[in-house]
Amino acid sequence: MQLTRRHRLADWVMLLSLTLMWGTSFLLTKIAVGGLPSELVVAGRLVVAATLLVPAAWMLATRPSAGARLWIFYVLIAVFGNVLPFSLISWGQTFIDSGLAGILMAIMPLATLGLAHFLVPGEHLTRYRAAGFLLGFTGVVVLVGPDAFADLANGQGHLLPMLAVLGGAISYAVSSILARLRPASDALFSAASTISMASLMMVPVLFLTGDVGGDVGAQIVPETPHLIAVALLGVFATAIATIVYFTLVKSAGPSFVSQLNYLIPLWAVGVGMLFLGEEPEPNHLYALGLILCGILITQLERRGTPSARSPAPRRSG
Repeated sequence: MQLTRRHRLADWVMLLSLTLMWGTSFLLTKIAVGGLPSELVVAGRLVVAATLLVPAAWMLATRPSAGARLWIFYVLIAVFGNVLPFSLISWGQTFIDSGLAGILMAIMPLATLGLAHFLVPGEHLTRYRAAGFLLGFTGVVVLVGPDAFADLANGQGHLLPMLAVLGGAISYAVSSILARLRPASDALFSAASTISMASLMMVPVLFLTGDVGGDVGAQIVPETPHLIAVALLGVFATAIATIVYFTLVKSAGPSFVSQLNYLIPLWAVGVGMLFLGEEPEPNHLYALGLILCGILITQLERRGTPSARSPAPRRSG
């Protein structure tokens, strides 16, 4: 019996790195939107990332031989992996805590599993995965707590921001499948191409909202913490994380990568407590246990089921 190679040490290291970078991005976004419009935060992080990635790709990346089909994937990934989720999540965090935003992102694995079951060979929705992710999602519901749902029922203004973050999570799920199905290409080249396209897509958005060349833009006076937060978002959560993400999706598949969204809420809540003074409820401890148990259950079928013996995905680059 030949076990899958998906769970090599390198895959787990990349998974942990993405957890740290993307989990901290909710904290940085919350700081940034405290002094800048959400659209400007999105555009700023994309421009910073493109400034780093394009020269690096020009010098180091291998240009792919694929033609128009690959570039269609790049355009779609730029939309669903950058413009839409960045915009939706940044706007949502203008109104809700960073920890809650990280928690809401845990819906992504459910969407990813459903899409991967139909679109990605070897990524079947087994009973272990279904049970594990449902248990993890139950943990997320417990973590959010009844007060959040009571606020929605009372119409206190959290419904649309929460739905925006959930929309960003679903957009990331679509991007995960697109990244897995795209023609083979260098991870650095893919990252530079998609981030550059996303940056260009944000230009008309800034003019339409008045953040550039309008009255709103003239009134924006950002402080140093806001600018630093945008820079860190661009360097780590966008540029470096995008390269790691493309590499990991090709190496381990979207279902493995989707576990990020059970790990990211834990990190997002922790850094929100440490740096922003956010106070989790006592039921958060119970939720942590449910989420970790859910992650464990999703791994059980990899010990010898047919799904576990499927060939390892080809690495990009």
